[in-house]
Amino acid sequence: MSMSDRISSRLEEAFAPHRLEVEDQSEMHRGHAGYQEGGESHWHVVIASSAFAGQTRIARHRAVHAALGPDIMGQIHALSLDISE
Repeated sequence: MSMSDRISSRLEEAFAPHRLEVEDQSEMHRGHAGYQEGGESHWHVVIASSAFAGQTRIARHRAVHAALGPDIMGQIHALSLDISE
């Protein structure tokens, strides 16, 4: 299973989002810290779910990180998040 599929699967399971986009932006970071040949190092996620209602921005980010788990978070270099209800 690709990293994109793993990220999507965990976020879908945790938040049942009505919008989810997972984009590997690694190629945009070629030559920068954390870049690895073959990609899957730099990610951008857009997620919208009612599960985030009433949460602060920090709480939302922590919830996403927790849902992805230490195994995924430990394998990627960068994760940018756009989170909404």
